[in-house]
This record gives sequence, structure tokens and C-alpha cells, in this order.
Amino acid sequence: MSDARNQARERALHRLRRHAEVLASAFDLPLGSIEAENERVRSRYGICYADGRIKIRLHRLRDPDLLKYSVMVDTLCHELAHLRHFDHGRRFWRLYRRIREYAQRHGIYKPGPEPAARTTPFQNLPAAITRAESPGLRGPVQLDLF
Repeated sequence: MSDARNQARERALHRLRRHAEVLASAFDLPLGSIEAENERVRSRYGICYADGRIKIRLHRLRDPDLLKYSVMVDTLCHELAHLRHFDHGRRFWRLYRRIREYAQRHGIYKPGPEPAARTTPFQNLPAAITRAESPGLRGPVQLDLF
């Protein structure tokens, strides 16, 4: 795993833990710990154990990218509701919706597109524009756009 990928994973996990503490406290839930789910697990986004441990998938299935944070928080809300109701009955779904609505009101759960990362001008331009690919070219390169 690359350093950048590992750092992004740790930042997401740290954020999830902070938010889990806020939500568990607000709903008086017996949270034990938040852990990253093993990347090889394909059958679920999260799991909750009777001792209060919650595991959440951080990565997408088809590539190594992280899931959108809102997906992780939605899963967190689901698993937190299981700390009180270990089924998918009406009381579970009612609590899950209350936790998610609370998370949304407090800026923890933000569904929709991820905010764009802040970049400096020209940072994300294709390589062909920012440097010459041909070893024989020296100095600035003008592009023929039309």
C-alpha cells in the first residue's frame, strides 16, 4: 500500500472515530471501537459486534480508492443503530434514520458529490501541457489547439 493511500485511509478512519464518538454519545450507544474492515471482505460495508466493535469498509470493491466519506458515515449510522437493535426491525430503521438525520444536521453526514479538493492553478493539467514529452525539444512548447 502506498504512503499516500495509507495516509488517506488513516485520516478517514480517524475522522470516522471522532464522528462515531459524537453520534454514540448523542444516542447513548455502547460504542467500543471503530476499525477498518479487511479489504478482502466483499459481502458487506460494515459489521457490528455485541462488544461494541464496529468494522467499516473504507475502500471501493473494484479499485483501491477510498469510498466517498458520506458512504462510510451512512454505514457508520447503520452499524451504530445495531448497537441497540441487533436486527432490521422497525425500531432499528427508526433509530438508524434518527442517527443519520442528526449526523446530517451536525455536518457529519453530507450526501451527494464529494467536495473538490483544493488545488493550485495548473496543478491538474495533463502532462503534455506541463512538460515536453520529446527529448529533442528545449524551452517552452506551444500547443496547437486549433
